[in-house]
Amino acid sequence: MTVRLARRAGRLLWPVLRPALLPVQFAALLFTFRLGRLRAARARGDRGAISIELALAIIALVAVAGAVATALYLLKDKVVKKVEQDPNMPGGGGGAGGATP
Repeated sequence: MTVRLARRAGRLLWPVLRPALLPVQFAALLFTFRLGRLRAARARGDRGAISIELALAIIALVAVAGAVATALYLLKDKVVKKVEQDPNMPGGGGGAGGATP
């Protein structure tokens, strides 16, 4: 896939995926923020702050993973509904099962 084609596909898919990816973007920003605080605590040598920031960074990473899983689940539901409505798709609502006469 060329770079131009990838960019074009990204521009076409972004309005569709943006609402589902907003929680992922927020959680990723939170994770990056926590890692910055962890690096600052490590530079100061504050062991208590290091463990707290590391725990909070792990919580943020779990939030990112949960948001990605939720986005994929919602996307799967949309695709399943569209396949069930399209009579030309295998398993669709046309009764022919996608077979051409």
